Amino acid sequence: MELMSRALSFAALSLLTLLPLVTLVGAVDPQSGLGAGRFLGRVLGLSPSSQARVTEAVVSPTQALRRTTAFGLAVLAAFGLTFGTALQTGYEKVWQLKSAHWHALWRHVIWLALFVGFLLIAVAALGHGTSLVQQGVGGLATVAVSLLFFWWSQRFLLVERVSWRALLPGAAATTLGLIGLRIFSGLVFSPLIASNAVTYGPVGTILVVQSWLTGVGFVVYGGAVLGRVLHQRHTSHGRAGHT
Repeated sequence: MELMSRALSFAALSLLTLLPLVTLVGAVDPQSGLGAGRFLGRVLGLSPSSQARVTEAVVSPTQALRRTTAFGLAVLAAFGLTFGTALQTGYEKVWQLKSAHWHALWRHVIWLALFVGFLLIAVAALGHGTSLVQQGVGGLATVAVSLLFFWWSQRFLLVERVSWRALLPGAAATTLGLIGLRIFSGLVFSPLIASNAVTYGPVGTILVVQSWLTGVGFVVYGGAVLGRVLHQRHTSHGRAGHT
């Protein structure tokens, strides 16, 4: 129940932060491959028709750049830092650690900047080429980058209070979970977006996207929990072998 609660919170923050962020990046750098519609189409593995429905439901990068104000950027930055804080709190809960001191808030700024870089690399790799070989290389690159990012994210947001070795199973579980979620999205969410767009319009599309973001949050926090369980079992087996 707590995982689901945190996943819902993750989805809400993502809707307030992630989609506007990738839209603005796509507007500033059109060659990045970002923009909420294209980004969601690639990470969800949507069909061209479903991706078109998502693109219709969100603001285009050109309109976003024209309508963005200084106040809007400030609110987006505030929610972005809150996003990092929520993730840090979740990781601390998983490892039963005390909350980091306030002077560690600079880590959220660094994390948010590298998170944008991670999105740029992942989306570029997913959209690299059309042949099976190119798509396979892009998929492997995305898996490698995801593993490294979530491995580093845990270490960085936990203020280096947990070893790299202990955090590796969680990063691997999160990466594998996201792969499974993408396959599930292509099989379930893609046709669901198409049908909901006809039945409910843009609202139906956003509801499906919100459901996917909830799944991402569940995988991110659940992967960290599974990683700690695997680490504890490995540690306990090692101690039993020595005794």
